Amino acid sequence: MAEKTLAGKTVEVTGEGYLVNKEDWSKEIAAELAKEDGIDLTEKHYEVLDYLRKEQAAGTTLTIRKVGKSGITDIKGLYQLFPGGPLKLSSKYAGIPKPASCV
Repeated sequence: MAEKTLAGKTVEVTGEGYLVNKEDWSKEIAAELAKEDGIDLTEKHYEVLDYLRKEQAAGTTLTIRKVGKSGITDIKGLYQLFPGGPLKLSSKYAGIPKPASCV
């Protein structure tokens, strides 16, 4: 595990940049993680992140299809919000572990 300073707070991250402790998450940390990947988070992004955090806390298995059926955005919209790996990136910014379905 590595340490990284995000939004003025030192946090532990995995080799792929996921937060080790989901309690360290904040909107500011999410924004800095996204900026590292060239993404500026909008309210729609945060709606997806909040949904993922709630579903993960409830023990739900996360999939792109499930997010697409959430009513927040469709699958095409999810790919536009998080290009290059929508579930992988959105989970990273949500401060939750990388889903098992992501390579």
